[in-house]
Amino acid sequence: MANHVSALKRARQTEKRTAVNRASRSRFRTSLRALREAIQKGDARSAAEQYRATVSVIDKSVQKGVIHANTASRYKSRLNARVKGLAQKQSA
Repeated sequence: MANHVSALKRARQTEKRTAVNRASRSRFRTSLRALREAIQKGDARSAAEQYRATVSVIDKSVQKGVIHANTASRYKSRLNARVKGLAQKQSA
């Protein structure tokens, strides 16, 4: 355990930062799961709505440093392709 005042403060800050990061990562993963479930159900409209919400969460995760910008781009690209494919399958 830390003995110096500055080390004690850093330990407190680390606990707070860890909690924030964990909550942000959880929000990110939950949003991805919700989108994947919407795609799985096959409803293009709800999948498109969920995609917009998920992209917002992904972008916020990048801003907060939870995921890398390139990782976010890869997620958005792949998810968008699946949502578009679902829309085309329903219209055909």
